[in-house]
Amino acid sequence: MEALTAAGHLGLQNLITPAVLFFILGMTAGIARSDLALPEASVKTFALYLMLCIGFKGGVEAARAGLTPDFLRAGLAGVVLSLTFPVLAFALLRRLGRLDRATAAATAAAFGSVSVVTFAAGSDFLRAQGQAFGGYMAAVLALMEAPAILTGLLLARVGGAGVKRASVLREVLLGGPALVLAGSFLIGALTGERGLAKLDLFVNPLFQGVLCLFLLEMGLTAARNLGLGARLPAPLLALGVLLPLTGAALGLGAAWLAGLGVGDATLLTLLAASASYIAVPAAMSLAVPQARPAVYLSLALGVAFPFNLILGIPLYRTAAAMVTGVSLP
Repeated sequence: MEALTAAGHLGLQNLITPAVLFFILGMTAGIARSDLALPEASVKTFALYLMLCIGFKGGVEAARAGLTPDFLRAGLAGVVLSLTFPVLAFALLRRLGRLDRATAAATAAAFGSVSVVTFAAGSDFLRAQGQAFGGYMAAVLALMEAPAILTGLLLARVGGAGVKRASVLREVLLGGPALVLAGSFLIGALTGERGLAKLDLFVNPLFQGVLCLFLLEMGLTAARNLGLGARLPAPLLALGVLLPLTGAALGLGAAWLAGLGVGDATLLTLLAASASYIAVPAAMSLAVPQARPAVYLSLALGVAFPFNLILGIPLYRTAAAMVTGVSLP
């Protein structure tokens, strides 16, 4: 009971943060069919900016910490989760969601990959709670993005679905989001404190404002996809919550096996529970064009994203504290 009360208290705190409230504002505007809209070019710029900041700051923190055993264990756990969870998700989507192979493979890849914005919101939440975590978790984020896409590609190809392998490999390895995230992490690791001193204003104080603008647009997009999702059967929509909870349980177990602390365990759990609505849809639209975007976008962005943002983050921190035997204040 005390754990549930703590989770509820943390959930309320997370709900009334500016970033989450801007997401709710966007959803409200979208449901009300407001003409509020951000220019598409600006939204793409905001997304790249967030990835740059997360990657760069993660690189600086990783340089501070060095190549630690925690980093190696968390990275290995993240890659294994990203490679294997899509297989379980695919089975659930085929059996319970009754999806065709191509759409199930694309959706499974989305849920096996990660959401940069969810990670940003989770990191911000932990900082607000005074909870320490390793900067190398940004590197774990980068490591977890591509393996799930490759697993989804394999799942689609096994059944004979037409898959453009060269296109998806190029999207995974050279796509803008992945390149900016990995490249900025490397730059942060190479330049360290000296680089941070030069970019401090850019990657720290401005970050929260841009995150709020991006989440405002994500709220609008989520509302639109929920409109599409209303035509999906209830069991399939329910998987938009079941899959994040399943991924979180696996992530929490992996964090426990890796011996991670509360902060790192929370973020690994959150990453395993998150779903990609940027990199995976871009890759799958090229590689598996017969997959239905209305399904994987509705589940990833319209259901899983708000669930994780509003309820999941505090829930996962409470669970991580219980597993690691740490009492929350």
